[in-house]
Formats: sequence, structure tokens, C-alpha cells
Amino acid sequence: MKKQLKLPKFKNEDKERVFWAQIDLSEYFKASDFQPVSFPNLKPTSRSISIRMPEYLLDRIKEEANRINVPYQSLIKDTLGDKFLANK
Repeated sequence: MKKQLKLPKFKNEDKERVFWAQIDLSEYFKASDFQPVSFPNLKPTSRSISIRMPEYLLDRIKEEANRINVPYQSLIKDTLGDKFLANK
């Protein structure tokens, strides 16, 4: 195993930014130096998609969404999320 390198002192933020963009972190840190982090306040990114479905199915989805008082697109998104995330 190679000896870990020491982090240099930086004269300014621009030089530090260039340094971090170019290095291999494994030369400066061990895997055990890292800890898992979470960012609970970040919103997941969403992406708009187009999907074709039979009209009767879309009508049925809209009826159900209206019955439970949610937007039909939210109902589709939640239903797909429940289905695929449950199998994780």
C-alpha cells in the first residue's frame, strides 16, 4: 500500500478548486476516512417524460385520481414508485 500524501496549503480558492478537480482521492485518503452522508433537504430531481397509453386506461386513472382528490400525474408517479421501490 502506498503512503498517503499530505494535503497542500492553498493560496486561494481557485487553486484549491483546480487541485480537487485533478487529484485521485485515494492518494490522499483511505476508504475508512470517508463516512456516509445524507442530504435530507435536497429535492430529488424530476424529469418530464411522454408516455403513450390507451385512452380507457388514462380515463380510469383520472377517475381514480379525482376520487381520491390528487392530480392524475401524481397518482401515476406514486403508483409506479410504490411498485418499483417495493421490490428494492
